[in-house]
Amino acid sequence: MTTAYHFPTGGLPPQTQLMTARAVFTTAYALIPRGCFSDIVTSYLPGWTKTKLWLIARPLTGFSETFSQYVMEVAPGGGSDTPDAESGAEHWLFFTDGLATLTIDGEGYEMDAGSYAYIPTGTPWTLHAEGGTPARFHWLRKLYEPAPGVPLPDRIVINERDVTPIAMPDTNGAWATTRFADPTDLRHDAHVNIVTLQPGGRIPFEETHVMEHGLFVLEGRAAYKLNQDWVEVEAGDFMWLRAYCPQACLAAGPGPFRYLLYKDVNRHARLRGPGAFGPAR
Repeated sequence: MTTAYHFPTGGLPPQTQLMTARAVFTTAYALIPRGCFSDIVTSYLPGWTKTKLWLIARPLTGFSETFSQYVMEVAPGGGSDTPDAESGAEHWLFFTDGLATLTIDGEGYEMDAGSYAYIPTGTPWTLHAEGGTPARFHWLRKLYEPAPGVPLPDRIVINERDVTPIAMPDTNGAWATTRFADPTDLRHDAHVNIVTLQPGGRIPFEETHVMEHGLFVLEGRAAYKLNQDWVEVEAGDFMWLRAYCPQACLAAGPGPFRYLLYKDVNRHARLRGPGAFGPAR
């Protein structure tokens, strides 16, 4: 499979550019179009060298967000031996460009475009850019939610070119998902997959469900239904959908429409503590 993954170019737009674009923030969803990924909104992280990032999702009071998502750029020779001090976090990495060495619990892996890694909570890891160009990747984080009698997931390190997409039933391959973990594996409390719709392919009904989503468009164009609104999206756009936001999609072509998708799964709804009604025990 040959594919191209969009990554922000950074920089700043010229003073002659119109301010009005497609950015939207509502109580049901947010759309951050590719034009918003300028250098003026980049950030830096403690423990990382020669690294900048776009922080595009984080938990927000009232929005029930379960995850954070970064778009990372690590210059040659940069990286981290202490990537995250957050205890209890699990991690997903998806690489779009460059070359990096990812070391998980002492075992090294070479990561290039299309490489995917899942790192279980409590597992030490490091990352260093080893090529002549920046290593670019998406990094998603979530506090792992243990379940009684369910062991921790194993690490996953694979490239998407080695995973056969699974077509949705009765779609003749027009809508397929590259699944990096078995959806019936209850050790996982969230999934990060790649969804592909061929030109003219569609999500033909308004999905409305409790799972929240982060969607970064890797390739292509589509018309996407978000709550009551149809919006045009393209490679480089990011969509955040809170729980119950209705969604549907029509891939516009001329090539495939592909996005990196986060969703929380496989756990009871919390009845106590943050985001619930009962007091924490």
